[in-house]
Amino acid sequence: MTSNTRNTHWFIRARIKTRQLLLLHALAEEGNIHRAARVLSMTQPAASKLLKDLEDVLGVELFERLPRGMRPTWYGESMIRHARAALASLSRAHEEVEALKSGRFGQVSVGAITAPGMTLLPTAVAAVKSQHPSLRVSLQIETSDVLLERIAQGRLDMMVGRLFANHDKRDIRYEAIADEPVCAMVRTGHPLLQMNKLTLRDLVEVGWIVPPAGSVLRHRWELMFQEEGLEVPTNLIETTALLFVTRMLQQSDLVSILAADVARYYTSHGVASMLPIDLACKMEAFGLITRTDRLLSPAAELMLRAIKQAALTIYGVKLSEVATPKRDSIAAN
Repeated sequence: MTSNTRNTHWFIRARIKTRQLLLLHALAEEGNIHRAARVLSMTQPAASKLLKDLEDVLGVELFERLPRGMRPTWYGESMIRHARAALASLSRAHEEVEALKSGRFGQVSVGAITAPGMTLLPTAVAAVKSQHPSLRVSLQIETSDVLLERIAQGRLDMMVGRLFANHDKRDIRYEAIADEPVCAMVRTGHPLLQMNKLTLRDLVEVGWIVPPAGSVLRHRWELMFQEEGLEVPTNLIETTALLFVTRMLQQSDLVSILAADVARYYTSHGVASMLPIDLACKMEAFGLITRTDRLLSPAAELMLRAIKQAALTIYGVKLSEVATPKRDSIAAN
């Protein structure tokens, strides 16, 4: 990075105000300068001046002025994304300082998709809490798309999930942990459990609980039948809510498609049973995902090490020793 570029970046940082970041966020939410100003408890002229000053510093127009509101330009979309991340980081910094002031070790936010959320994360969280009982851990179980959006916004320190071709991989570090096979699950005592040499053809006419249309697993589940020259089942319930799935299985003859790790957990507790059939619609590997452009807090680094140790213990996968950016490299950018 040249001296002029570095000086320009510091000039922009010095000129951009926190209230301008708050205004960008409010404008993105409200789509109107009057409502955004009201949310921030300022006058509309003051909000307009803040926005104009920011556009002058950056040398671009951030919002199109429309008859009934404002719409972000491409420049605006970029700034809004970074404003949200910066505000989230400031909020987390305040919470971290308050935690340390009150004698707590700090806090960490982790996201995971369902299977590693049931197998990997409990082991990692238990290990961390045994060492630091006062550490506040926030765990979110969601789809990879939702988690990636939250990690981009700075609302998560790290996540365990998947990356697909459509995901923005800039400033992302991904370390694969394990593939995720899927299986068919039914209630204990289901008639299909008594069949010899169960085939996919035997599952065409049964009722299924499946992920929503448009999801990767739903698409592959449908392809599985089509590739065998079979009709795709039409008696469907669409949901990802596991509590609903297990309850429906227990009181019906429905079949559900679930990650094998999740199914084994329910089987071990007598909640349901796995059908003796191999399904050709497994998911890609999931992995540990962190940001390369942000520093982790000491608490987050502790959790990161615990997840890596749990991955070694449970899946036999040794992840890299260093997964966080060096502090001096961040400062130089």
